[in-house]
Amino acid sequence: MRSSNPVFSRRGFSRDNGYAGFNAQQPQAGGPAVGTNPYATGAPQAEGGANPYATNPYAQQDTLGAPQQVRGNVMTIDDVVSRTAMTLGTVVVTAVLAWLLLPVDPANLGKSYGIAIGAGLIALVLSLVQSFKRKPSPALILAYAAFEGVFLGVISAAVSTYIADGVVPQAVLGTMSVFAGVLIAYKMRWIRVTRRFYGFVMAAAMGFVLLMAVNLLFAVFGGGDGLGFRSGGLGILFGVIGIILGACFLALDFKQVEDGITYGAPREESWMAAFGLTLTLVWIYMEFLRLLSILQGDD
Repeated sequence: MRSSNPVFSRRGFSRDNGYAGFNAQQPQAGGPAVGTNPYATGAPQAEGGANPYATNPYAQQDTLGAPQQVRGNVMTIDDVVSRTAMTLGTVVVTAVLAWLLLPVDPANLGKSYGIAIGAGLIALVLSLVQSFKRKPSPALILAYAAFEGVFLGVISAAVSTYIADGVVPQAVLGTMSVFAGVLIAYKMRWIRVTRRFYGFVMAAAMGFVLLMAVNLLFAVFGGGDGLGFRSGGLGILFGVIGIILGACFLALDFKQVEDGITYGAPREESWMAAFGLTLTLVWIYMEFLRLLSILQGDD
């Protein structure tokens, strides 16, 4: 299955540490196992048949056939931080501009929602296009961030104006708190990303998304809130589940970044890491916004 986070659609697991590096290859049926090195096919084997650099997806082979680690132009934590700041900064700036320049008022409420839905659909298409590309495209990722910001700005303004005043700062604070908490837990190794963890998160995410899709269909064709998964007690429960899933995706994001740096991923992969982190943080923010809106709307 493909992850609800498009960034993970090309990622997998390796035998040595559970979660794979980037673009890991799987052994072909009837063929030799080549580990996780995309360049390992036909590579010289060490004594005993083991590939000397099969566990590193970015190890290169020199002209003498010896494994050689790429040391120039590799991804660093500074690259990931700077690209993530650029991507999230684009989301924030366009969200603020949308809030200020596209005011949500009763006379233009339908127009505002139309702009938000249009921007959201464009952002979705751009994210899917990037997920199918073999290499990250900074222009595509920043364009996604811009349209995602427009969507978030209009929706946040509508929620703050008509449903729950002051809920947006609370949702932002909640998102930042989850990010900090998961980062600390991951650094302290309280969270370990393993094959089992990955499988559980993917299965839970698929079930969650399918339930929300069914609820949306019932809401569109049957009116009201569909099956009630986004209001009342069930809405609160599913809001909490959505936030927990977002926190799990953050752990996967952190592991992806760690593996990329460890294996010497190309610097351009830092854009993919920034893209994944942005997608996850947007997910968490939307779940917080929805949950807090339900809680304050019931007061």
